[in-house]
Amino acid sequence: MTAFQDRIRLLLVEDHVALAQNLSEYFSDQRYVLDFASDGLTALHLIATNDYDVIVLDVMLPGLSGFEVCRRLRSDIQCGTPVILMTAKDQLDDKEQGFTLGADDYLVKPFNLRELQLRVEALHRRRAGGAKAALLQAPGVSFDPGTLQVHTDNGAALELSGTAARIFEALIRAYPDFLSYEQLRDRVWGEREADMNTLRTHVYALRKQLQDGFHLSMIKTLHGRGYRLIPPPKAAP
Repeated sequence: MTAFQDRIRLLLVEDHVALAQNLSEYFSDQRYVLDFASDGLTALHLIATNDYDVIVLDVMLPGLSGFEVCRRLRSDIQCGTPVILMTAKDQLDDKEQGFTLGADDYLVKPFNLRELQLRVEALHRRRAGGAKAALLQAPGVSFDPGTLQVHTDNGAALELSGTAARIFEALIRAYPDFLSYEQLRDRVWGEREADMNTLRTHVYALRKQLQDGFHLSMIKTLHGRGYRLIPPPKAAP
């Protein structure tokens, strides 16, 4: 792989001038190709007309909030690019809203720029590796790690993104076995810290997506044990 091919195209959406300048300086080496937006509408235009590897998105923006930008890029533009939300809001309800709207990661201000870089690199690796992965199948349902699409045998399809996609991938890989809470957490977040409430929030958001798309949640909670994929009823063994 050449150095050019390995570069990360990064969209930074931040209206605070000093922080935007700090981000620009920190990510100024040849590893990164940077675009900037200081408001939500500009960000959506750039996302609709360019291909990015990772989007770093401030929540408190003039006009459209980062939450609304995230919702629109997932539902309207159908963009699956990984999104890191950055915000001073650190309540669980705020994080739940962000993850439900399709964010992949959530970084609370103030933060260390090196931590942001590590998260950008991790999301880029996952996306690049998933594009080469084989189709994963269970009775009546399949998941393509490259396109992040779930397909059922009746022809219905749903595109996941971010953490929801990683959870679904982990569960379909484990099928017909279940994954304990700890196993699922480790497979989705690796060595990074994530508590059980965060895991439950993500599983809830994924269930809602599957319910809206297929009228099935496809995820069974084994109380006190973990989660298991439940294929479409007619195809389940």
